[in-house]
Amino acid sequence: MAKAVISKEVQQEVWELIDAFNKKTFKGSEHFMYMPKFKGNFLYLDRKEFDKISPVARLKYTGDMKKWDFAIFKWSRETYDPDEWFFPGSEHLNGTIEGAMKAGLAAYPV
Repeated sequence: MAKAVISKEVQQEVWELIDAFNKKTFKGSEHFMYMPKFKGNFLYLDRKEFDKISPVARLKYTGDMKKWDFAIFKWSRETYDPDEWFFPGSEHLNGTIEGAMKAGLAAYPV
């Protein structure tokens, strides 16, 4: 069975959303920013803090830009957990990439 992938068009839209969020939230700082990685139908949201890049969340593409499935990165097990919903920032989760980034900031403050 072929692995689902996020199209180049969707990837470009994701980059634009993340870039706008970074400019708004981090005021264009080159020291703090979200960085996307794509693998199959997953979008991995990492965050750069100076020279350190850390995982924050994994989003699964459902075919709808407003309905991504969310999994927070849990440092205690060093894995993504789609069943974890009790963490600071979970109230921001609304299926969007921006909601996921806001939740990540609350869960793992800069």
